[in-house]
Amino acid sequence: MPLQPVAQPLLRINLRRLIVLVAFASAVISLANSFYATYQVQRQLLIDTTLEANYAYALKLASSTENFLLAARQQLAYSAGQLPRHFADPAALKTEAERLRGQTNTFNSVLIVNAQGKVLGVSPETLGLQNSQLASEGARLALRERRPLITRPYMSSVGNLVVFISHPVFDRGGRYLGYVGGSIYLKQKNILFTLLGQHYYRDASYLYVVDQSRRLLYHPDPLRVGEVAGKNAVIDAILRQESGSASIVNSRGTDMLAGYAVLPSTGWGIVAQRPTAATLAPLNQLMLNTLWYSLPIALLSLPFIWWLARLISRPLVQLAESASRMDAPGMSERIGGIRAWYLEAAQIKRALLVGMSLLQKKIGKLKFDVQTDPLTGLSNRRGMAAALDAWQAQARPFSVIAIDIDHFKQVNDRWGHAVGDEVILHLAQLMRTCSRDADVLCRNGGDEFIMLLPEADLDVALQVAERLRARVAAASIPGAGPVTVSLGVVSSEQGAGKVLGADAVLLAADAALYVAKENGRNRVGLAEPA
Repeated sequence: MPLQPVAQPLLRINLRRLIVLVAFASAVISLANSFYATYQVQRQLLIDTTLEANYAYALKLASSTENFLLAARQQLAYSAGQLPRHFADPAALKTEAERLRGQTNTFNSVLIVNAQGKVLGVSPETLGLQNSQLASEGARLALRERRPLITRPYMSSVGNLVVFISHPVFDRGGRYLGYVGGSIYLKQKNILFTLLGQHYYRDASYLYVVDQSRRLLYHPDPLRVGEVAGKNAVIDAILRQESGSASIVNSRGTDMLAGYAVLPSTGWGIVAQRPTAATLAPLNQLMLNTLWYSLPIALLSLPFIWWLARLISRPLVQLAESASRMDAPGMSERIGGIRAWYLEAAQIKRALLVGMSLLQKKIGKLKFDVQTDPLTGLSNRRGMAAALDAWQAQARPFSVIAIDIDHFKQVNDRWGHAVGDEVILHLAQLMRTCSRDADVLCRNGGDEFIMLLPEADLDVALQVAERLRARVAAASIPGAGPVTVSLGVVSSEQGAGKVLGADAVLLAADAALYVAKENGRNRVGLAEPA
């Protein structure tokens, strides 16, 4: 019988193009994997290097700042040792204040204050604090503690945000005379500002200084000096007196690579950081350059891949074309003439030749198996559906007899399934003896059977049903004894030109069968179609 045409694939792509695509995709995937691995390794290396560099730089600046603060305190300590001899001399105190401020530019202002908080000497005089009584946070702390101090940032009496460094003054008898102190204005230039503001990086790196209250003591943006920093993992680590490095997101939402170190004497933290994007920018350009230089070799390899794909695909393409027309005359000779030069193609060629000889036999057997009940040899539901479809297409009238073995479950439960199978086989044989050659006999599943009677009206179908019922009732099956059946009969022609479809006829037959069972079984039932 002729072969049905094979459905076309969704993607109409031949083997040659497929091989080229696979080869090209493999090359691209390998190249992409290599690029990705290289990128990740280099990226991590750059990040680790930057973190280490920023940490080292923060340590260096922390050490420099610590030395600066130590020098400032030493200056004040030296001055405190000289002042007791001149504490009653206003001119000498003024000279000493001017000397301290002008000697190294360490302090923006210098104060010499007695034990009652009165300013005895000040530089510069423009502050207008001479002989005034100080009440600032730094002044009160110095008078109360009477020891060397570095205050946290506070607003001075003249409106400057300052850090105040002080040293107590005692006479030779140990009597507290007052203190000498210097202020560093956080929002004005000073030697600390110069120390932190000049560094060798020109790559968007910057640093800032924060105290133990999270207040910014130094920042490249002067407007942020004095600001209290929000949630920040690096600042949290500084508050725990930890030094190290970390990848963070700053308060502006920018990914940063930060190194940080803590000043032992003050607890201040110096943070050196660089945007991650700036760190990785050279790597991105490097990868683009590598890709650009890889393209020529990749493009030159395409013609070779195309030629090799054509050589490999040719015998398979010829075999595929032959397989799609296996029912054409002379196809065996054509397949035999194909040059299958490698093992897989030769095996496919051999399989096609063998398959052609078996195909017709298998198709015939398959159709029989698909439409036949294996136990009884009667048609199954597929066979029944095929017959009904054909009759409907031909507008052919027919009648249906629905059959059900009475109390079949009890037969199985009492005598076993082997005896049950014998009952089914016996009924199938009786159906054959009561039917015509044109009738279609079907097992509808389990103990249900259908007889399709073409060109038979309701009266004929009733006669056939009654004859079958009587023969079954009169028979005695070895091992099971007498068995009865209930039958429902309906015709597709209902009179007055009304014709039922196949589904409606089958439903009506089931209803008629139900009527027979309701009326006591072992009888033929009729029912009006719904």
